Amino acid sequence: MLLLTLNILFVLVAIAMIALILMQRGAGASAGSGFGGGASSTVFGARGSANFLSKATKWLAIAFFAITLFMAWYATHQAVDPVADTDLGVMSQVPAAPAAPGAVAVPEAPSVTPEVPAAPDAQPDAAPARDSTVPAAPAESAPPAEDAEPPAQTQ
Repeated sequence: MLLLTLNILFVLVAIAMIALILMQRGAGASAGSGFGGGASSTVFGARGSANFLSKATKWLAIAFFAITLFMAWYATHQAVDPVADTDLGVMSQVPAAPAAPGAVAVPEAPSVTPEVPAAPDAQPDAAPARDSTVPAAPAESAPPAEDAEPPAQTQ
């Protein structure tokens, strides 16, 4: 309710400021050009419209900035952390790491290994069947070197 009232007041002050600024005379205009002839001295007093319009503009500008600052202060103190209310799903399990100043914070992926279900017809304890057409690998032995001497016989 307070912000609604302040918003309405804010708009009215802004419109009044625009009207008062547009009604003021320019730097080279004569004293009563905005109201026609000498009529300005009778409407706003003996000093003319310049003094009244400038004072009214000054106070409207002060009110405008005061309302702006109060609304900004009020909005920051009434703000709710959007992260606390948001359902992040799987990402809600990732802890937030403190970021260094000026660095971009990138969350690390969780180190959870997913379990893969076995196929319905698979037998996990049975050894895999070998295809008889594939020959077995030869036993690993070092190839004989051509430059090497034959091993010495011991007696």
